[in-house]
Amino acid sequence: MSSALSQVIGFFDRIGVFDVVLPFLLVFTIVFAILERSGVLGKEKDGSSKKNLNAMAAFVMGFLVVASSRLVGILTRVSSQVVVLIMLSVLFMLLVGTISKDGEPGKEGLPPGWKAGFVWINFIVLIFIFLANITTSSGTSWLDEVINWINQFWTSAIVGSVILIIGIIIFMKYIMGDDTKPAAGAGGGGG
Repeated sequence: MSSALSQVIGFFDRIGVFDVVLPFLLVFTIVFAILERSGVLGKEKDGSSKKNLNAMAAFVMGFLVVASSRLVGILTRVSSQVVVLIMLSVLFMLLVGTISKDGEPGKEGLPPGWKAGFVWINFIVLIFIFLANITTSSGTSWLDEVINWINQFWTSAIVGSVILIIGIIIFMKYIMGDDTKPAAGAGGGGG
């Protein structure tokens, strides 16, 4: 026996809320926000954005996306996995916050240098999410195609050499450090 709420969710699924309405709203909102922020379609004389043009362009793009069931499938899979990535990011930030002591850099957020690394890790994971969800005409994902290509043309000696070279570069960059740090007390502080 199902609950009333699960029946409502099932009804929404049958009438296409999850396949048409929500993807349309997501695409419309993101495209409209980008057009408003960038001003690509021009500005009014008073400097405000041309909301009517931005809304119409976002409306058309939203409908073009929901017209393709393949795009809707990709959008649904990618957005659900991005939500998981966001949740992992929030949980990581909570972990950093719990292990930081008062007065340490971690209290304001991530310690210096970690923020850029954390952004790059999230960016790389986001690329992998997209590659894993965009499929070829044969049904395999682009990520599978890239991995198969690497397996086909690269021997273990080449992969080992590339990993060794990257490791040496990272190690040398770490050893060389950043010698441009200002000396203590330099630069004056004023009041």
